[in-house]
Amino acid sequence: MKSNLAFSEEDLRNAEEYQPQNLPIWREALLGVDWLSLRVSSVHRGLGIPHGDGSAVVLVPGFMGSDRYLGEMRHWLSRIGYTPYLSGIGRNIQCPNVLSDRLHQTMIRAADDVGEKVNLIGHSLGGVIARSAAIQWPELTASVITMGAPFRGVRAHPFVLLATSIVRGGIAVTRRELPNAKPDCYTGKCECDFVRALKTVMPDSISETAIYTKTDGVVDWRRCQNGLPETDIEVTGTHIGLAFNRTVYGHIAERLAAVRTTIPVAG
Repeated sequence: MKSNLAFSEEDLRNAEEYQPQNLPIWREALLGVDWLSLRVSSVHRGLGIPHGDGSAVVLVPGFMGSDRYLGEMRHWLSRIGYTPYLSGIGRNIQCPNVLSDRLHQTMIRAADDVGEKVNLIGHSLGGVIARSAAIQWPELTASVITMGAPFRGVRAHPFVLLATSIVRGGIAVTRRELPNAKPDCYTGKCECDFVRALKTVMPDSISETAIYTKTDGVVDWRRCQNGLPETDIEVTGTHIGLAFNRTVYGHIAERLAAVRTTIPVAG
């Protein structure tokens, strides 16, 4: 059962601006533990988990990241029977509305290749972009899985907010070259398609999963969940390491297998 309201009144207040949060960012130094645990696990080898049927999975990188760091997950998805695609959005340091449009093009290509709706998996801000894209283009989307994605308003470490300010300044400089970039990008005043979608309930036709960790050192984990036990999954690990977490990989395999993948693309 999905919630009737995408954002509560408190969420809307939190979304007005990016808010600083005193988070234990030092925990992110344990990223290597997540990666090593994955590499030696049976899940990484594709053992003891359900395998796929060739359906498409599009991976979306987090803030300031590129598709490259999701290469590990891409190769793993291929090994367990899926058709993985990198997002094609470039480095995630641009207006999310512009990046959503680029992701849309990848979704169209992936859906055309397999003849079915696609599954979206996004890490951090990439998960927020994936969620917005799923809502904007439900005719192309079978499921969306987010990993440490603050889609209910951003409360983050001050270092992260400093980086967003720098990115916002860069967007303002290049906006003339990007017609879909808005002057209020990265603020609570923005009313672009990307933001409006996040204030909309996920369609019932789309399976959604929100993976989060309470030991997140980058964003407030409370902003990364729906508050619904059937969609929210808590794991142990770091924020960055969610992209290399063996428990996360196991949950992804289970959730993807539960999606009815033989859903033809509308039209």
